[in-house]
Amino acid sequence: MRLSWMIGGAQGTGVDTSANLFGNAVAKAGYYIFGSREYFSNIKGRHSYFNVVISDKPQHSVETKVDILATFDAETVFQHFDEVKSWLIYDKAQESMAMDKVRSLEPEIAERQAAILEKAGLGITIGDVVKYVSGKGVKTVAVDYGPLMKNIINQLKMDPFVAEKARNMLCAGASFALLGLDQQLLIDAIKFTFAKKETFLNLNTLAAQAGMSQAKDAYGLKQLQAQGHRVQLDGNTISAMGKLYGGLGFQSYYPITPASDESTYIEANQLLNEGDSQKGVVVLQTEDELAAINSANGAALTGARAATATSGPGFSLMNEGISWAGMNEVPVLITYYMRGSPATGLPTRSGQSDLKLALNAGHGEFARVVLASGDHAEIFEDAINGLNLAEVCQTPVVHIIEKTLANAYAVMDESVLEQGSAKIDRGKVVFPDEPEKYKRFEITDDGISPRAFLGHAQMYYTGDEHNEYGHITEASDNRTAMYEKRIKKMETAEKFLPDSKKVNIVGNADTVLLTWGSPKGAILDAMEELKGSGMEIEMVQVRMFSPYPKSIVANALKGKKRIIAVENNYYAQGAEVMTEHLGIMPTHYILKWNGRPMAKDEIVSAVTDIAKNDTKKVVLNGGK
Repeated sequence: MRLSWMIGGAQGTGVDTSANLFGNAVAKAGYYIFGSREYFSNIKGRHSYFNVVISDKPQHSVETKVDILATFDAETVFQHFDEVKSWLIYDKAQESMAMDKVRSLEPEIAERQAAILEKAGLGITIGDVVKYVSGKGVKTVAVDYGPLMKNIINQLKMDPFVAEKARNMLCAGASFALLGLDQQLLIDAIKFTFAKKETFLNLNTLAAQAGMSQAKDAYGLKQLQAQGHRVQLDGNTISAMGKLYGGLGFQSYYPITPASDESTYIEANQLLNEGDSQKGVVVLQTEDELAAINSANGAALTGARAATATSGPGFSLMNEGISWAGMNEVPVLITYYMRGSPATGLPTRSGQSDLKLALNAGHGEFARVVLASGDHAEIFEDAINGLNLAEVCQTPVVHIIEKTLANAYAVMDESVLEQGSAKIDRGKVVFPDEPEKYKRFEITDDGISPRAFLGHAQMYYTGDEHNEYGHITEASDNRTAMYEKRIKKMETAEKFLPDSKKVNIVGNADTVLLTWGSPKGAILDAMEELKGSGMEIEMVQVRMFSPYPKSIVANALKGKKRIIAVENNYYAQGAEVMTEHLGIMPTHYILKWNGRPMAKDEIVSAVTDIAKNDTKKVVLNGGK
């Protein structure tokens, strides 16, 4: 069973809140959910929406077509009416509203949506939209938002401006009624969220109840008995949790979308109980990203497990600091939240166009590790592994998380957090008996020197080439030895993780979908559907890009009939990196760069097209 639901509205009107309450209630009924959040790069007023998939099995992606479209404003109706399959919830009072009166609707979208209606011989009002979708077999629920809200305002004797914030819960309530689940589940979710805010507890409870009175059971979902404990987390939160479990001691950041939520979560949980004592994490909001990377470098030198988090523009500013960390063998983790680029680009949308920047950030050649997570469980795991790798190899580690995953929430089995008990490996830490004789950059067989913290030995850090003590020198023999030393530690990085943590292989077939990052979810969900139609697919997902797992990838692709690169960028950068290392070229491409996540149905359609027509390149454009 797989059911998709979308709720939309203006930013600042509770779209996220209603989606989270709806999802929480469904999860309490024993179902798995996966929700993808899309929003404009402004604070209030522009269109945002949440696309949620409900199932009795774990889910990893959304669909471009939804079963239920829940709206409480006109813009959502106009923007998404061609994406609904079964049910449309809308404001009855807005039936006469015309598309050209919705000023916030982007001209390109308005033109496209109007053309759909005009082609069907209809006008451009919401009433015309209702006729259009009804002709496609979609059922509608016309909610009297105005009278219902007026009744609630009178009951609670509230300021109408404040009460209007609960309009979203009327919409969520009507949606929940269609599912057929016990309505108390939604009320309980509201009680949990607003437990300390009695006014909003009463307001949202009445709104949800009023909304549920507007629709009847259409899907007949029953309470399921969940096996074991589950968690509902978004990507930002689970990354923060991974860092905390991994022994993080210092986190710096400058606010930037979509990275900031990770740091604010760590701030809110920076005092952790450990038995009878507390362990603290220092969180520093800096004046810019230059200060963020440099303060993290400094914290690492003092012995703190240090990290920073940023996105494209901020990462660009960090380049010199990353190079400095490479020269001085500083163990620092940079969590890189990848979004639509170049420049400011699409600051609240997703993309995979910065992979090569992550691989080559900072001038010069030096060891660096680059990890790329494909789902929430991997984010948690890679955050811990990233901290360990940084300190064991004494080098910068870049952990890539796309906006798609950062702002998506998923219900998962609690077992994904079992890595929380993973060993914290701090590498070659020493406290020298003779501090004045200590060689911070001592040349060793593996290129990794014993590391003392600032204050425990005599040491020197500069941006210049140096000898074993850290003193500046330009001697050619020393340069050769130090250069080799810094890069040799990549051999340790290559051996640190098991093969399954470097490359994830699912299935065994002649057709391989070669991918990295967030497309993993859509591929896994699509593989199940394609298998049902008799098409076997294999997925090869690269999780570590530096050092590149050459032998694993080469063996996985050996003798395959089709190698289809699936990525959210124009050039298939992950596949290009493979070609650089192995000389292997993809035979086909499925690419998307419109800033929206790949959806299961898009992958199914694209793979089917390639199999039937041998189409060499399929460009996806789903999502609004």
